[in-house]
Amino acid sequence: MNMKICFYLFCFLSPFFSVYGQQPTPQKPRILISTDIGGTDPDDNQSMTHLLMYSDKFEIEGLISSPSYGNGSKQEIIRMIDLYEKGLPKLQKHQSGFASPKYLRSISKQGYRGNVSFIGYSNATEGSSWIVKCAKKKSSQPLWILCWGGLEDLAQALHDAPEIQNKIRVYWIGGPNKKWSANSYAYIVANFPNLWFIEDNSSYYGLFSHSDEPDSVTASNYYDKYIQDKSFLGKDFKNYYQGEVKMGDTPSLLYMMDGNPEDPTRESWGGSFEKFDYSPRAVLDHATSIKDTVAFCSIVEFRFKGPKIKADKESIQFWMEVPYGKTVQKWPGYYIEEGIYAIRYIPKKAEVLNYKFSSDIKEIDGKEGALVVDNLWPGKQNKSDYKLGGNWFTDKQAKDLYFGKMQGGKTVSKWRNEILMDWAKRWNWLNEE
Repeated sequence: MNMKICFYLFCFLSPFFSVYGQQPTPQKPRILISTDIGGTDPDDNQSMTHLLMYSDKFEIEGLISSPSYGNGSKQEIIRMIDLYEKGLPKLQKHQSGFASPKYLRSISKQGYRGNVSFIGYSNATEGSSWIVKCAKKKSSQPLWILCWGGLEDLAQALHDAPEIQNKIRVYWIGGPNKKWSANSYAYIVANFPNLWFIEDNSSYYGLFSHSDEPDSVTASNYYDKYIQDKSFLGKDFKNYYQGEVKMGDTPSLLYMMDGNPEDPTRESWGGSFEKFDYSPRAVLDHATSIKDTVAFCSIVEFRFKGPKIKADKESIQFWMEVPYGKTVQKWPGYYIEEGIYAIRYIPKKAEVLNYKFSSDIKEIDGKEGALVVDNLWPGKQNKSDYKLGGNWFTDKQAKDLYFGKMQGGKTVSKWRNEILMDWAKRWNWLNEE
């Protein structure tokens, strides 16, 4: 093929690469990770592996353990850094700029354990204080807070230092995390409507899930072909989902690696999003039936009247019991004040939700009901919705972008092969003899 033909081919194909290929970021972004690593869902360990292997792409300023549920801890972050350190020389043969293990340990902090009461915040933690410190640094660019679990430490940081809201950008993997972090989420949307916030409730499923069932993991030979057990990180990876790739939180990283993160509506490996100006909230004073419908990921807030009792405000006084597979999940309800009792629950997917309440308070004990949860977020508007400012973004609603049941899922699933092949190059680095 002569040079003239090559030139014409380049001119013809360049626009397609610029639209469909990964784009350079304007600058290396400042990021802080809030993770429930070590908790009930081991995909955070997989996403941490991915982060460490791409640490040359970011200015990492914090790694915070924020387990709203389960036994996550800073020690699990440190353990992952130790594995990374053992393979680092091989990575450095191919690329400069990888984060120092010593530095990463120094910015690993313990955040809040568990979920907070109805008010949405509690007390400052090492993690929430670190968020404030990093956000207040003098910089020409914002601090990107990538939340892989609960929002308790972010809510606490905003409560303690509300002035940081203009210095941060948030990308949150919501969905199931909203269930555990309902009160902190409600605090943030109610009190910081002008925060810059991407709420990814379902697009991220496009990276790993079967199209018909959220949280399923697509089987492949990716581990045997590319990851293997020749490195410390590779051997460890086999401990999570038998080595199948889930990495449900990784789209937040991919978003920061591809194009200008200030434009969430663009095409990117980490999804493409649209603005929304209300966060749905249904306030109910009665048990519901299947005639009642809410959108998935909406706040369902029950408020009951009962006796005025001598109890601490925000103390747990009743429970909401919800079937979950072959088990039952129990969610705490609180005494608000003057005979008012309340609970927030956020359903993570489309379903018929059955529930009942148990309590020593006879006016509440034994109440039961059902809700139909539909598959379009944020759904119909209510007078009780939280109003949002102009910088909130979420999963695109277009029907042609659904990945099966997952709203917006195709904005990520379309890049899956490119994402995994790019990562395979780095596994090859680690697997060299």
